[in-house]
Amino acid sequence: MQAKKVLGLIPARGGSKGIPKKNLYPIMGKPLLQYSFEAVKKSRFITDVMMSTEDSDIMNFANIWGVDTRYKRPDELATDSATTIDVVLHALDWLEEIGELPDLLILLQPTSPLRTEYEIDGAIEQFLESGCDSLVSVHKMLEHPYKCMQVKDDGWEFLAKPASYVSRRQDYKNDYFAINGALYVVTPSFLREKRNFVVEGLTELYEISSIKGTDVDELADIFQVEAYLKMASQQ
Repeated sequence: MQAKKVLGLIPARGGSKGIPKKNLYPIMGKPLLQYSFEAVKKSRFITDVMMSTEDSDIMNFANIWGVDTRYKRPDELATDSATTIDVVLHALDWLEEIGELPDLLILLQPTSPLRTEYEIDGAIEQFLESGCDSLVSVHKMLEHPYKCMQVKDDGWEFLAKPASYVSRRQDYKNDYFAINGALYVVTPSFLREKRNFVVEGLTELYEISSIKGTDVDELADIFQVEAYLKMASQQ
């Protein structure tokens, strides 16, 4: 696939339950959003960057970085109950109305500050080489499903069960991965048809390390990100 117009879409609403104004919360002296701005600006593939937000403070900060803020997310899509799919589809409809529908869209959630231009470009490169219409970033599960339980009203059961008992992790036969939300790459037509970024049997998996896929949801995650950045700066 030859993608001429590759849009980096950064969704960032103003409200947040866990951390107030999370998307502008300072991490090592930089607002959380800035890490995504820095990464996307260094990408070799992304041709355009656009915000999806309803918040004026976020818009003003994005303008400083030269990020397109012409699109304003409707308030009804800036609630806790609004889905990411609906948010992105609405933005695509707006882009189509103004004649700027991209060939390829990469969703970059600002809550993944350790995802850099290297992960972004690696994902797009794999997408283009594979000929797929959908790709998602994953990392190897830290807790193996053989040791994870699902609790039910009448008890619990293991998420996955080996054919025979195993006690050592190195004897586990399968690799298990988790979607981390750092990267979603998709064609507009795929997203509109499937109304999902990830479809079993169709979506390509792009593996990154678990630390690169860190999702900032609470203060403990910020402490982890800062610890990693401090360590990385000393190497």
